[in-house]
Amino acid sequence: MIGLDTNILARFILQDDRLQSPKADEVMSALTAEDPGWVGIATILELVWVLNSKGFLDRNAIGKALDQLVFQEEIVLEHAEAVRVACQLFKKGNADFANCLIASSARAAGCTRTVTFDRIAARDAGMQILA
Repeated sequence: MIGLDTNILARFILQDDRLQSPKADEVMSALTAEDPGWVGIATILELVWVLNSKGFLDRNAIGKALDQLVFQEEIVLEHAEAVRVACQLFKKGNADFANCLIASSARAAGCTRTVTFDRIAARDAGMQILA
């Protein structure tokens, strides 16, 4: 198993660098279920930030890119179920991905609720608004 940094995943998804993207493709195509790539939560958060910054991808395209990563047997995710739930919440609503991951991670940890002042996070990520 090898760890995958954000820049490898970004070059693979965006195909925006004539030198680095082919190298990222090579790494990604070599992954197998027996020799997978490992992606940490920090990497996923940073990846979504990169994809969203400077208008690289819109919300729908980010959701599709996340699906390509989180539902592959060649990728091992840190806290996989919480990440998958966060991806589903992100695709269904308007909360940002970080809030979706905060809410799903808290549920996975056994929290009965996650409180916030963010109305969108409360509505779309399942948090509880503090009024």
